[in-house]
Amino acid sequence: MKKKHLLFLISVFYVGTVTLGQESDRLRRDQSFFGIHFDFHAGDDCNEIGKNTTSGMVQTIIDLVKPDYIQTDCKGHAGYTSYPTKVGNRAPGFVGDPLRVWRDVTARNGVALYMHYSGVWDTRAIELHPEWAAIHADGTRDKERTSVFGTYVDQLLIPQLKELAGDYGVDGVWVDGECWATIPDYGERSLRLFHESTGINDVPKSPSDPHWYDWMQFHREGFRKYLRHYIATVRSEYPNFQICSNWAYTHHMPEPVSAAVDFLSGDYTPNNSVNSARFAGRYLAFQGTPWDLMAWSFSYDPFPREQKTAIQLKREAAIVLALGGGFQAYFTQNRDGSVRLDEMQVMAEVAKFARERQPWCHHSVQIPQVALLLSTSDYHRNARSLFPQYKGKSQGVLQCLLESQYSVDLLSEDMLAPDMSRFPIIVIPEWENISPVFCNDMVEYSKGGGNLLLIGRETSEQFATLVDFQIQGDEFTSKSLGKGKIGFLPLAIGAEYEKSGNMTLREQLNNAVRTMFPNPLVEVSGSPWIDVSTSQLKGKRLVHLVNSSGNHNEAGIIQSIEPIGPLQLTICCDSKPTKITLQPEGKICDFVYADGKAQVKIEKIDIYDILVIE
Repeated sequence: MKKKHLLFLISVFYVGTVTLGQESDRLRRDQSFFGIHFDFHAGDDCNEIGKNTTSGMVQTIIDLVKPDYIQTDCKGHAGYTSYPTKVGNRAPGFVGDPLRVWRDVTARNGVALYMHYSGVWDTRAIELHPEWAAIHADGTRDKERTSVFGTYVDQLLIPQLKELAGDYGVDGVWVDGECWATIPDYGERSLRLFHESTGINDVPKSPSDPHWYDWMQFHREGFRKYLRHYIATVRSEYPNFQICSNWAYTHHMPEPVSAAVDFLSGDYTPNNSVNSARFAGRYLAFQGTPWDLMAWSFSYDPFPREQKTAIQLKREAAIVLALGGGFQAYFTQNRDGSVRLDEMQVMAEVAKFARERQPWCHHSVQIPQVALLLSTSDYHRNARSLFPQYKGKSQGVLQCLLESQYSVDLLSEDMLAPDMSRFPIIVIPEWENISPVFCNDMVEYSKGGGNLLLIGRETSEQFATLVDFQIQGDEFTSKSLGKGKIGFLPLAIGAEYEKSGNMTLREQLNNAVRTMFPNPLVEVSGSPWIDVSTSQLKGKRLVHLVNSSGNHNEAGIIQSIEPIGPLQLTICCDSKPTKITLQPEGKICDFVYADGKAQVKIEKIDIYDILVIE
């Protein structure tokens, strides 16, 4: 310990050398697998920031958790910085420079350091510069959200990001309070730009007014331009500085990536986390950009806050890891910026669990099986705000399919369009506004040999008209279409299943899918509470099995997870496997191979195991 302390004291005099000299030793975000996030949204109550932020504290975190990266706070929604900025709005009091401590120790250990920084949402900036605020339809100023059309981005956000990149040499930034915090702006500049770009004079005030869709699309593009602008400006001076905008290009913003973000990320809900992660991860897996998801390490049920157990966080991590993504967890800091080290033991257990599985999950690529549409078109038409967690009825349909043991991917129109044929079946849930062009593309997909399943009365009837088919009642029906099939299940499944988990609905959907798609890559019997996903990695086929049992809608703190088993798996194989192992245990599995299928029995799944087929 004395030796480490001496080394730290020496390093203080060579900050630039330490930071820059070890930059190549730190993993970039596209290489990273496991991280830890801290923030505390400093406010005017913070008078002693840095008092207890010591090199020993940071070193203890690294020694216990062994993360690839750490994200720590530098400016939260309140707008006060938790480091002694020269260009922004400091919190009232500092003891030393805590950010320098974080940077020095992480650099010395080869751990990347990212900043939690609140972007669009900045209460203090608006207090000092009311002209930066977004304006409501009634003419009042928002007290929290800045305008993406204003000068806040150039006068504060960009200078601070340059300060972090240049003066501190941090590796990047995770910008919070971004797309999801952006609101329509009725300020003078916004109104003028809207008129110039659309020619519309009558600005809508509510969703029922004419031109509301145009107004919302104008603001969505305004956010994209804001994002592209600050990334390009910072990168022009610091090309290696890595930038992520929280929830950009996720299901909050389901569209092609149009800004030069280095990675995609988001913090899924603190409660009902399993279902939240299931949905978010399956969309991100097909965005073509490195990604991770963040769990909250605590629950608000019971209120106000209770630390989640290690077993609970292991499962929340498992959902993400099984889809090939990276994982991080969020812990709050004390009001002086220090960390509760007693909570780090939980994260150390989660880290060990994740690292044991890393060789068989990180950067794995999904094998297309069941594609479920997340409609960008419907999102843009029906979402009540700019970038909400609008899922339509697709959340319930996804849960229903997963609990029928299908490997399911969640894709928007632009993800499907380049090669629909790679998916043996595409399921269209209860979307109200699917573009005619995409509908025709789906029909052509079916004619070419694909299986297309429509759910819900309105969606079914829309497609039935295209193929001259008469739907009878609520029962599942199908017809051959060219080389493929088109099926109709005119039931309202999504909302009801998400609420109740209705077994009858699950059986009806399962029967419809099985009729159209009788030979999935993997079949599981023994329990409906196993999330299945199939992927490839380094020439090996992987079957990821996650224990998803329990009522997640009511989950607060989970003390235990009952193992599930025995399970019988039937896996389609082009030839007899040379070996099947269960990882991370390294157990060689007995199997029977016949008629192009391998049958494997697994005694139990505690939380998350991976079958590796060679």
